[in-house]
Amino acid sequence: MIFFPYRDDNPTGSFPLVNWLFILANIWVFFAYQLPLGPAEQKSYFANFGFIPAAFYGQFAQDNLGAVAWEWGSVVTSMFSHGGFLHLFGNMLFLYLYGDNLEDAMGKVRYFLFYLLSGFFAAIAQSLIDPTSEIPMVGASGAISGVIAGYLLLYPRANIRIFYWVFLFVGTLYLPAYLVLGLWVFEQVIALPESMKQAGGVAIAAHLGGFAAGLLFTPFLRKPGVRLFQDGRTRSFTRQSRGLR
Repeated sequence: MIFFPYRDDNPTGSFPLVNWLFILANIWVFFAYQLPLGPAEQKSYFANFGFIPAAFYGQFAQDNLGAVAWEWGSVVTSMFSHGGFLHLFGNMLFLYLYGDNLEDAMGKVRYFLFYLLSGFFAAIAQSLIDPTSEIPMVGASGAISGVIAGYLLLYPRANIRIFYWVFLFVGTLYLPAYLVLGLWVFEQVIALPESMKQAGGVAIAAHLGGFAAGLLFTPFLRKPGVRLFQDGRTRSFTRQSRGLR
């Protein structure tokens, strides 16, 4: 059984330059710097460029400006690093689907800021679960969770085209964003208690922290005249399907 979102019905007014720069930067970091590394080198990479709560909060007891700057920089470098190809692919798919419309609604500079702010609040939210943790956190999913929140606020009725494959039936289905992304939010909330018990794994608190930041900043960073809760452009729950032979 496969359900795979791959496009939406929201056109954009201009080329989403910033969103594509984010996507290409993530891909470039992974293939140019992470993929060639062996297991020991990967561990060293994550220790240097991942966000480590204990090291981040430890900076406040230091008077070394270089070390302080490095820890703040790790918030950004962690956003452009990933734990593996599937981690990268899933994040970039969501950024590709929803980021272009948000950039269109905010403008390039404000969208750039919005993305980084969402990622920052995501990292802080995860670190508050265990400020003494020495486990590196990496991935763009916190920032992308902010993008998801912004998309839901602006385009809740936009339709997401889902590819499905259920036993012998395959096709596409249009579902509203409030259903597709609302289900994602529900899954994060349900998974939070269990994730708090684990020392590593998926940073659910970061997802929810980024999402909360997106809800907070979207109303203030959207362009004048861009409405919240816009209507969809196509009819929901329509489908095209055929059986496999």
